[in-house]
Amino acid sequence: MLPTKIRIMLVDDHFVVRSGLEASLELEDDLQVVAQAETGECAVALFEKHQPRLVMMDLQLPGINGIEATALLREIDPTARILIFSTFARDEEIQAALDAGALGYLQKSARREDLITAIHSVSDGKTYLPQGIAERLAKHNLSPSITVREREILGLVARGRANKEIAGDLGIAEDTVKRHISHIFRKLEVSDRAQATAEAIRRGIVKLID
Repeated sequence: MLPTKIRIMLVDDHFVVRSGLEASLELEDDLQVVAQAETGECAVALFEKHQPRLVMMDLQLPGINGIEATALLREIDPTARILIFSTFARDEEIQAALDAGALGYLQKSARREDLITAIHSVSDGKTYLPQGIAERLAKHNLSPSITVREREILGLVARGRANKEIAGDLGIAEDTVKRHISHIFRKLEVSDRAQATAEAIRRGIVKLID
């Protein structure tokens, strides 16, 4: 009896990376790449069309980044299983991706057997982090769970920018800014922009502006 295949969507802006990864993964009897996306926006559209079991997401993407795309996919499907597979390993970005709903993180330089293990773990709904990264995140105890984009927006809020201005500065929709600010208020346990600014400065999320 053939094993049930794990349906995978690859999200990476480099065609060569996607093609090589697809060829490698499909050597496994139980893995099948069903979709490829080169942008976060494309990933959202293809996710709804193909309903993959697992999404392998790069962090650095044109347009919305991998963290934002992860958050959008989780809004579409709160059970979406996302493995960040990226060259970059900055602790803050890893934590932000996990906060956005990713279940795992692995560097592109990882061994193939570690990649296969990570895919199976995340596909089963389990968290996967290399031991060194897990230890670093635990040591830093990064908090609050503010994403990279939310930090950007908080910085602009602290400068007195209106939602429309923030949207223009960041090249995103005003409704998206409103959604981010709502998330920020909830995470910081505040009710308005002045309180959010004060709390963000107190926690060191943004710095005082001279």
